[in-house]
Amino acid sequence: MSWIRDCSLNAFQSFCARVLRCGPIPNHVAFIMDGNRRYAKKKNVQKVKGHSMGFDKLAETLQWCLELGIYEVTVYAFSIENFKRTAEEVSSLFELMREKFNRLLEEEDKLMEQGVCIRVIGNLTLLPADLVTLIAKAVLLTKDNSRAFLNVAISYTSQDEMCEAAKLIIDGVHKNLITVEDITIELFSRCLYTSQSPDPELLIRTSGETRLSDFLLWQVSNSYLHFTDVLWPEFSAWHLFWAVFLYQRHCDSLPKDNTSHVCENENSRVDKFIKSIEDKRLEFLKSAVSSVV
Repeated sequence: MSWIRDCSLNAFQSFCARVLRCGPIPNHVAFIMDGNRRYAKKKNVQKVKGHSMGFDKLAETLQWCLELGIYEVTVYAFSIENFKRTAEEVSSLFELMREKFNRLLEEEDKLMEQGVCIRVIGNLTLLPADLVTLIAKAVLLTKDNSRAFLNVAISYTSQDEMCEAAKLIIDGVHKNLITVEDITIELFSRCLYTSQSPDPELLIRTSGETRLSDFLLWQVSNSYLHFTDVLWPEFSAWHLFWAVFLYQRHCDSLPKDNTSHVCENENSRVDKFIKSIEDKRLEFLKSAVSSVV
C-alpha cells in the first residue's frame, strides 16, 4: 500500500472537514497507533497482518490530516519496549518496515511532488543495519521538503530520548562547547530528536488505553490528550474529526506558546553547539547510506 493516498473522504465528510477548518486546527498532531494486535486477534489473522493494516490506516489518516490542514504528524511506530516481544514478532515488524520504506523510495517522484518530509526519531543504533540504511535514504531524500512533515518514532521511548539529550549536554560542557549557565529548558528541548518540530497541540491514542506509554513525555506537557476506544486499523475520518472538534472546544484553555525550538541568535555559543549535534545526526545518516554503496 502506498504512503501517498488519494483522498478517501466522501462528499459529506469533505464538507465537515471544511466546517472544521473554520475553527482552529492543530499544526501538529501525534498518534499512538494502538490496537493492531488486538485487531488481528479479532479478525483471526496473524499479528503481522494487523500491523500491515495499521500502516494502511496511517497512510489514509495522513491524507485526512492534510484535508483538515494538519501539516505535521508524529506517530509511535516501534517502542524500545517492543524489543521485549517474541523474536518472531519483532522480526516480522522489521520485515514490514523494510517493505514499507522500500515502497516509499519507489514512490520518490510522488513523495517529492507532494513535498512531504520524512523524519525518523529514535535510537537507530538499536536497529538492523540494513533497515537503518533504508531509513537514512528516505530521510535524506526528503529532508528539504517542507509542505508536510511525517515524524516516525522507531526504536523510541521518551525516557531514552531525554537520557540521550542529557548525555549530549554533559559532553558539550566537558568539551567546553557550552557552559553550565547555558543549560536551560530551551537548550534541553533543542537536544531532543524532535528539535526541528513544534510541540504537538493534540495527541490521539486509540484502543481504549489511557496511557502515554513513554511517548513524547516532554513534548506533550501542554497538549490536548484524546483517548478513543476504537482499535487503530478501525480508526476513521469521523474519529479524527471528533478529536479535532474536542480540541477546538478546549484549545482556548491550552498554553499558546507552541513555537519551534529555534533561537534567534544564530551566532551564539548554544546555536553552534546545536548545529554540531544536527551535523552529527546528519553524518550518521549519510554514513549509513555510504556504507552500502
